[in-house]
Amino acid sequence: MDAKLEAKLDALPTEPGVYLMKDRRGEIIYVGKAVNLRNRVRSYFTRTGDTRAFVSLLDQFLGDIETVLVHNEKEALLLENELIKKHKPRFNVLLKDDKQYISLRLDRTQAYPRLEVVRKYQKDGARYFGPYSSASSIRETLRIINRFFHLRTCTDHVLANRKRPCLLHQIGRCPAPCVYPVPEHEYRKSVDEVILFLEGKAGELVEGLRSRMKQAAGELKFEEAARIRDQLLAIERSLERQKVATTDFKDQDVFASHREGDRLLVYVLYVRQGRLNGGMAFPLGSQEFPDEELLPSFVNLYYDQGNFVPEEVLLPLDIEEREGLEALLTERKGEKVRVMVPKRGEKRDLVEMAQKNAEQAVLERRRTKDETEVVLRRLQERLHLRNLPRRMECFDISHFQGASIVASQVAATDGEIDKSRYRRYRIKTLETQDDFASMHEVITRRLKRGQEEGDLPDLLVIDGGKGQLASALAAAKDLGVEGVDIISLAKSRDLEVHDRDEESARSPERVFIPHRKDPIVLRQNSAELYLLARLRDEAHRFAITFQQKSMRKGNFHSVLEDIPGVGDARKKMLLRHFGSLKRVREAGIEELAEVLGPTVAERVHSALHGHPEEDSEDPIREASLADAGALVDEKSEEGSPPGSP
Repeated sequence: MDAKLEAKLDALPTEPGVYLMKDRRGEIIYVGKAVNLRNRVRSYFTRTGDTRAFVSLLDQFLGDIETVLVHNEKEALLLENELIKKHKPRFNVLLKDDKQYISLRLDRTQAYPRLEVVRKYQKDGARYFGPYSSASSIRETLRIINRFFHLRTCTDHVLANRKRPCLLHQIGRCPAPCVYPVPEHEYRKSVDEVILFLEGKAGELVEGLRSRMKQAAGELKFEEAARIRDQLLAIERSLERQKVATTDFKDQDVFASHREGDRLLVYVLYVRQGRLNGGMAFPLGSQEFPDEELLPSFVNLYYDQGNFVPEEVLLPLDIEEREGLEALLTERKGEKVRVMVPKRGEKRDLVEMAQKNAEQAVLERRRTKDETEVVLRRLQERLHLRNLPRRMECFDISHFQGASIVASQVAATDGEIDKSRYRRYRIKTLETQDDFASMHEVITRRLKRGQEEGDLPDLLVIDGGKGQLASALAAAKDLGVEGVDIISLAKSRDLEVHDRDEESARSPERVFIPHRKDPIVLRQNSAELYLLARLRDEAHRFAITFQQKSMRKGNFHSVLEDIPGVGDARKKMLLRHFGSLKRVREAGIEELAEVLGPTVAERVHSALHGHPEEDSEDPIREASLADAGALVDEKSEEGSPPGSP
């Protein structure tokens, strides 16, 4: 350690705060917080027998340490969170996927409440249930509720504007408060029962339903009694499958972690009203810092994403910032939250259960990784590749009757889909369909960018046959790219059958490689072919959705967006108000003025009725309200980052 850095360590304050470690180039590599900055930072250089790889390299690449003082532990947690999200240091825990997990929302302030599937909790007075660990589990819950509790499923807009009852009312699964005067107190009974069901309070719910069943039977309402009987059976079967975890019936999140070398995985077990509700695994990759530092950072980042804050958070080990974390979570929830490290009893059993799940998740990922390695090596050997195809990219061309030509790039890293490297291309050099020339352009643009950024894949997979492969090889040759393997994958096709009685036959999937006349046929059920076919099918899906979106956008642009004063916002208002372009055309100036104002309404009416040659019954132009909303919102394709070419 140089004298300047050693002097800085001696001068560190003993107050709480945040420290930023920088390398010799000034890049921030780690952000940490501490109750006592001097003790925490000096511990990295005074520990004996510390075998962590990061610590042994500190003397080599640590260039500077900066500190920021705060008043207390809670402020240190908040500041650490902000700095991690801002700088993304390589040695910190990073929750790259900011998706919240699905939950159910029930707003009891409405006249006729309904259940909504949401991904974010808000302090809006509504009841939230979850999170649910998978879409299948929440679908099963909603299926039972919709079948037996009869809450409305329509949106508030539909509730206020529907004129006739929907199909759910006709099959006896909704009382149709949108149309009929359903007594609110009767509907509230169903709402209260749904809450008891979602909270897992079997005794109270079952007792109430049995009382209602007996009352209905006593009043000779046998159909109603039979319906409640079926409801009871379904609810009892569902609640029996839920394991009671604790006897105090609280909402709890249980955290545990498992480490193998520098690989760390955190597992979160969800307990709601004393019952197990699922869990989630978070693999965090290469992490050298100790668990007592990383775990509070993870918990802080996890709840900062808007996830539900329970009454209790159970941790597997004691942390220095426990009181500060408790105060921060209490502030976020709006009521007391306890952060606990249980040593015995039911809560300790929950921590051990989460720990076993973390160990199993690491084991499964390691086994899957090893198997993927074998598949990649078999693929390399079978296709005579120079590189082990850890990074693969697949390309596909899509068009509609020769127009709206686009291309897609999808990617896989170590056998797994990697959406961070998805790209979309508009063909710039062609006006008419030419798949070979289009492929040449796209591969040229991709490889040229890869040369400039030093980012070339191991393998390019082209969707097509010999012609498409030749175009990709020509593009690589023109740019002087030699270190990338290029192959093409041709779909199976129907073969001609001369005997009318024979069943139609199909050719196998074929792989074309350079400098070989005949294709290679991989075993049709092999993992190698599945890996390539999955990538090819994903490229096809991505290209088709982009091409359709581009075509629809062009159709709408010619009708509305060319009218002066009508942009995206007013187009959205028009289509949402009238429902379709046809109804916009049929509307009078007075109706249009209610949405746009008199001046713009006259302009729109004049423009639409000044083009009689345009057929208002064109099925492509007459998109539904749902399609129109999607067009107006113009949300980017899933997995495609901003600024895609």
